[in-house]
Amino acid sequence: MNKENLNRNLKSRHVQMIAIGGSIGVGLFLYSSKTIQLAGPAVLLTYVLVGLITYVIMRSLGEMAVKYPISGSFSAYANEFLSPGMGYITGWSYWFLWAFAVMAEISAAGKYMQYWFPNTPSWIWALSSLVLLTIINLTNVKIFGEVEFWFALIKVITIIALIIVGLAIIAINFFNSNFQEIGFSNLWSHGGFAPKGMEAVIFAIGPIAASFIGVESIGLTAGEAKNPEKTLPSAINKVIVRVCIFYIGSLLVIMSLFPWDQMDPERSPFVLTFDKIGLQSAAGIINFVVLTAALSACNSGIFSSSRMLHTLASQDCAPRALQKLNKKSIPVFAVLVSTFFMLMGVVLLFFFPNDAFNIVLSAAAIAGIFIWGVILITQIRFRKTLNSEEINKLKYKSVFFPYANYIGLALLALIVVMCALNDSFRAGVILFPIWVVILMITYKIQKSIKDKIHHEN
Repeated sequence: MNKENLNRNLKSRHVQMIAIGGSIGVGLFLYSSKTIQLAGPAVLLTYVLVGLITYVIMRSLGEMAVKYPISGSFSAYANEFLSPGMGYITGWSYWFLWAFAVMAEISAAGKYMQYWFPNTPSWIWALSSLVLLTIINLTNVKIFGEVEFWFALIKVITIIALIIVGLAIIAINFFNSNFQEIGFSNLWSHGGFAPKGMEAVIFAIGPIAASFIGVESIGLTAGEAKNPEKTLPSAINKVIVRVCIFYIGSLLVIMSLFPWDQMDPERSPFVLTFDKIGLQSAAGIINFVVLTAALSACNSGIFSSSRMLHTLASQDCAPRALQKLNKKSIPVFAVLVSTFFMLMGVVLLFFFPNDAFNIVLSAAAIAGIFIWGVILITQIRFRKTLNSEEINKLKYKSVFFPYANYIGLALLALIVVMCALNDSFRAGVILFPIWVVILMITYKIQKSIKDKIHHEN
């Protein structure tokens, strides 16, 4: 496994918040109303199922990351334990994921700023945000970690506030008759717990899984985390628990406050909740939180995509200039190249705002599901390289191996099928395989050129 010269300046709190920041975003704050409408209160079961899948994936990734703590993470592991070709496809696909995701998020950030500055074009704010976040990523990885920590902390505080306030309102309802239609009974008193049937619970798995994508970015911090043997296990265990609590806890409270069939799928359920307590500035507060969520995702995306380019360059799968580090051990060219393509995405979204936005998001989601599958398969192959004594000495292990891996892969296949049946994700299901074919062709061409040069020498 290749060694790296990246500085280990990311603390445990940084690593945890990077993963939280990547996986809790507009999917919860804005679009969870739509998932509630898909399946009713039973959507909580879908979140539990996706949470379990994510836990299995993260434990599998953590087992390899603790053994080999490098920033290339799943791309480097695929290169080592599957094949160089799969490492190539995995690395470029993850870069593709974040490049597309940041295109969408940075464009959304510009629109959120128009809430306060309606007379300014959104592209100015999108461009300004991208420049600022690029500068942050070029300075020092510790500064990046601090920025991401505070971005993510804003989201965490907002979610905790909603849960506490919501539970307080539910408790007050027992003693104040002025509150109507409030309580846990809302989870089953409006058509039942699963009013649209269990098939709707399964159908919702696609968009919900998409909202969890980003949590695997914790693997890319391995090469720059302090004491990774302790930091990574702690971060993985805590992040998964927190993410599940935040998603499930907040939606449980929201659906207890409001009958699910009376919620507006176009409005944030967080705005509805804060409106409930008479907070007149609820829309402005949530707009600020969603803005920080978008910027957090962009910040994580620039970090993750640049580290992946750095790894690809170290594997001779990308121009070697992308491997170069500056005096602060930042892969400066990798950062600049990633942000350049993200800038092209802003231009694309400027000219084709609606169609391009949906295509970009769906393609990123399918790419993320592909990466999850690669992680599970790679860890199976990783275990086959170890004897029983080496397995016993592993400092961090996956759970229920290998059965959990096979079940996880089957569920990921189900998620792809459900995405194909969903109008919002169908474009990604079509586009991503085309991307993989392009990668396979370019890898074959690159390998042929290298073999020819080697033969001539």
